[in-house]
Amino acid sequence: MTGRYYEEFAVGETIEHDKRRTVSESDNQDFCDMTMNQQPLHLDAEFAADTQFGERIVNGLYTMSLAVGITIPETTDGTIVANLSYDDVEHPAPVFHGDTIRVQSTVTDKRETSDGERGVVTFHVEAFAVNRDEEPLVCEFERTVLSLKREHAGE
Repeated sequence: MTGRYYEEFAVGETIEHDKRRTVSESDNQDFCDMTMNQQPLHLDAEFAADTQFGERIVNGLYTMSLAVGITIPETTDGTIVANLSYDDVEHPAPVFHGDTIRVQSTVTDKRETSDGERGVVTFHVEAFAVNRDEEPLVCEFERTVLSLKREHAGE
């Protein structure tokens, strides 16, 4: 377990996540297949060539899911009770096959539960395409989790 307990998060702290991932064509294809999303903008090169993007773009939900996954080791690996919500999701720029994604999380809020045994932590998560000029922001959202407190972790 490498995640943090509720007490170990500080409001205002930004966590730069070490892991990165380069998104492949098969990542996008597999995600679309698993979720039954057959949007031609993600899958049909000929269709996508005639769009404003000029090529296929990666499914935005894959991008968001990848961003969450990248955050897990330094935030909630083994210390989470549940994800409570994902809010204010935005995709300000597209992700293309071959983009390498970097993620950072900023703790924006935390509070104890009413019984004092757990805590609610909210992160502002930002994902960037690092292999492109100017490293565009490609996805951002709020993730709220129910976190274990260290003193109650063994219960």
